[in-house]
Amino acid sequence: MAKFAGGVHPAGCKQRTAGAAIGVCPAPEQVYIPLSQHIGAPARPVVSAGERVLRGTLIAAADGALSANVYSSVAGTCRGVIDHITASGKKAPHILIENDRSDESVSLPPLAERTPESVLARIAEAGIVGMGGAGFPTAVKLGVHGRADVLVVNGAECEPYITCDDAIMRAYPQELVQGIRLAMLACGARRAVVGIEKNKPEAIGSLRAFCGEDVEVRPLRARYPQGAEKQLIYGCTGRKVPEGKLPVDAGVVVVNVHTAFSVYRAVERNEPCYARVMTVSGAAAGRPQNVWVANGTPLRAVAEYCGGKEDCARIVLGGPMMGEPVFSLKVCTGKTTSSLLFLDASECENKVATPCIGCGRCVQACPMGLSPTFIEEAVFAKNYAEAKRFGAESCIGCGCCSYVCPAKRFLAQSVKLAKKIIRERKV
Repeated sequence: MAKFAGGVHPAGCKQRTAGAAIGVCPAPEQVYIPLSQHIGAPARPVVSAGERVLRGTLIAAADGALSANVYSSVAGTCRGVIDHITASGKKAPHILIENDRSDESVSLPPLAERTPESVLARIAEAGIVGMGGAGFPTAVKLGVHGRADVLVVNGAECEPYITCDDAIMRAYPQELVQGIRLAMLACGARRAVVGIEKNKPEAIGSLRAFCGEDVEVRPLRARYPQGAEKQLIYGCTGRKVPEGKLPVDAGVVVVNVHTAFSVYRAVERNEPCYARVMTVSGAAAGRPQNVWVANGTPLRAVAEYCGGKEDCARIVLGGPMMGEPVFSLKVCTGKTTSSLLFLDASECENKVATPCIGCGRCVQACPMGLSPTFIEEAVFAKNYAEAKRFGAESCIGCGCCSYVCPAKRFLAQSVKLAKKIIRERKV
């Protein structure tokens, strides 16, 4: 097993939700479904105010090569397109649907045959995107026309607290393996490797019961960020993705566990992507669990179902390493919403940043071999060319540098800012 350099080993904090059955969060009275739940252009609305829709009705069509269809997650009446708050703090177009509680649904038409072309078309039609957080349209990622011989499936789930992928692997192993084989068919891969950290023995055993020679389960060491794309590829195949290149340049395509499971649901059950499993956890979550949640559900409805305390020390959307603090529970869920954490004071750190002591721990921890403290200095000096020279563009945003810094510098945020400015200004 190839081991990547750097990384950290934070406390897993997964015990609250690991091993439990997946629940179902009731759909709320109103859902606010974002038109942008993916990388690329927002989807184009195809329903009008006053129109009745069913669960599974197409309400917004992909608008460009990097876009994805959006479907209604409830049956009810469309009230039109409105601007609604997002996790970034800005408002963006959402389609508001009033739930009539009829739960009527519509499915996609059955596929007459399973060919690479028909499966790719179905994945695009179903609006499936990378559900590990990236949101890249899956049909585009898999449409590599035979340039990849290995499909790597990300089941590492190395981020603390999050267990939704683990729950899927344990609850739906046969369906997941079917989804993996369909993804292999779509991209032309001859074999698949499912990378799972060794701290998930039940998931490893469940999947192996349904795998054959074409699908291998590869136990990986439990070290963050084992699930980062380049680190995962190296751990599963021993291949290195060249700097500035894509995984397909190393003959690999990577998909997340939930994404592969969604492929199964779209092809075999004719269900578009309008709901997902997410983890709700933290010491201030009264009933921590993994739950199916309809897209467009306000976080407040999820909090009420799982007993999340709004007055806790911090609410985080995503994991504690790469997630973002939530300032409003009016924000709604989407295809990439993996978790919602309610953390109390014992789980948070609020120390004041002090001057860098030059210990080099951030350099040792960085899985990409960067020098975060030098990039931070360049950002403070507004010398973005220097930040680029130190490799800011290669940052994967894992947060290892800030995690290990004894001075509690905001290194990850500084490198993220440098990367953003370099891209926007074309430095």
